[in-house]
Amino acid sequence: MSKAVKIILFLIFFAVFFEAGLFASYTIVTQQPPNPVDLIEMQINGVASLFNLGPKIATQKNLNIVNENEVVEALKTKTGIDGINLQSLSAQTYQDTDEDTINVNITAMGYKDSQTGGKTGNASSGPIVIKSNETYSITATAVAKPKTKGVQIDVGSIVITSTRVLYNT
Repeated sequence: MSKAVKIILFLIFFAVFFEAGLFASYTIVTQQPPNPVDLIEMQINGVASLFNLGPKIATQKNLNIVNENEVVEALKTKTGIDGINLQSLSAQTYQDTDEDTINVNITAMGYKDSQTGGKTGNASSGPIVIKSNETYSITATAVAKPKTKGVQIDVGSIVITSTRVLYNT
């Protein structure tokens, strides 16, 4: 036999024994019959990650919001909080900003002022409730249109995805 045929046969036998060992060790470790499709896919993914093949992880782009005041008012209305810190208001996207409309993720810090009570309807009796200042983290999604200095967010498309109390004094 020629040297090339011997090398090819060696590689085939190596692959067959490697796969047999993988199937046997999978059976021993998991105590379940192996699924050949999943095991081969796992091996292909492992080799592909070594060569950096496959999809690239997208990075978020921070965007400048052109209509900040409208966005703040919409967030206040939809969350029921008293105010939004403009310095914490930000928008990010994974999409290409050259498209006509893009989906953006909006994050902001908000607050609710302290409240005191004691009136129920028109009556002045009842317990006095003192509620302290609360700081919130707000996350929302919206549709935006790219502009020259950033993006203009369609305030009607804002959907609040989470509102979390961060600090309660």
